[in-house]
Amino acid sequence: MHRPRRTLATVCSLALAGTALGMYAPNKAAPPLTWSSVVPASPAAGSRDAAVRLAASVFGHSGKLRAVLTDPNRPLNLPMEWVEASPFEASYRWVPQAGTELRMLEGGGSMVTGLRAPGSAGVWRLHLAGTGWQQEMGDLAVITRVPFSEKRGGFLNGYRIGTYETERTMRQGAYAPPSGFIEVTEANQDLQVSEHFRLRNFLTKDQFGVWPKYLALDLRLIDKLELVIQELNAMGVRAEQVAVMSGFRTPAYNGPGEGGRARLSRHTYGDASDVWVDNDRDGYMDDLNGDGRRDTNDAMVVLRAVERVERRYPELTGGAGVYRDNGAHGPFIHIDARGYRSRW
Repeated sequence: MHRPRRTLATVCSLALAGTALGMYAPNKAAPPLTWSSVVPASPAAGSRDAAVRLAASVFGHSGKLRAVLTDPNRPLNLPMEWVEASPFEASYRWVPQAGTELRMLEGGGSMVTGLRAPGSAGVWRLHLAGTGWQQEMGDLAVITRVPFSEKRGGFLNGYRIGTYETERTMRQGAYAPPSGFIEVTEANQDLQVSEHFRLRNFLTKDQFGVWPKYLALDLRLIDKLELVIQELNAMGVRAEQVAVMSGFRTPAYNGPGEGGRARLSRHTYGDASDVWVDNDRDGYMDDLNGDGRRDTNDAMVVLRAVERVERRYPELTGGAGVYRDNGAHGPFIHIDARGYRSRW
């Protein structure tokens, strides 16, 4: 980042108009479980050497989000703090990341008129420039989704999605079909959506040889999971690695109520996950309560952290349910961000 040697006496925040942050039955050929990974790097929101900083709100309540979701060619709201630069003389452009192809002139222009998302699906970084300075917002990925309308006959670009229960009813609200899907490729599957979680952690566990894959994901869930990790550590419970057994499940994979799976499962909407704490990565819930056993009582410890997070952040309220070892997997907890409280 290059900038002139000048310092503005004030810090102003520019909120650009538009949309903000977007959100089983065992498979015989199921791949290894996917774990979160500890990444200690902190976002540039706290950097003292930046001409422009992303406001803390961009990184969620947890401060750990590393991505925002939007649809192509939409106005995008990214609150910024202009420390040693002026938004009135700044311009922006989108830089493709993680194998994203630059198919056309992907937006760009003056910051005064506001940000507009790139015109095609992919992963992007925001590049800003002004007189004598330039800066790439490298701590935040902007992910543009493939619109739901591009799905044809249950398939999206060769990947089987299936049909949503509410797809033909034009239902609105929490059970309306997702507005779009993240295109996950072999090149971008390891992209961090938060400090501890990557895109691949939430992929449906099927169609292993099919690329690209498609993923519905609600960043409120990711923020909530990060807050649960923080809460566990604040409770004195070590939580560094979290195994994601099931994240997004396509309607085709989820099935019509098979195996106890709900027809309107939150997994199919991308705001639910089945997880456990697995610091030693042995594929089984850790002994979190220190009683020398690993069972549903340890999942109950995670549930207590969920309750605390929901009391503090009611906008992240959702469902939670503890499940026992059944021979195919160890105990785990379902956590979602459906918008209303549900327990089982």
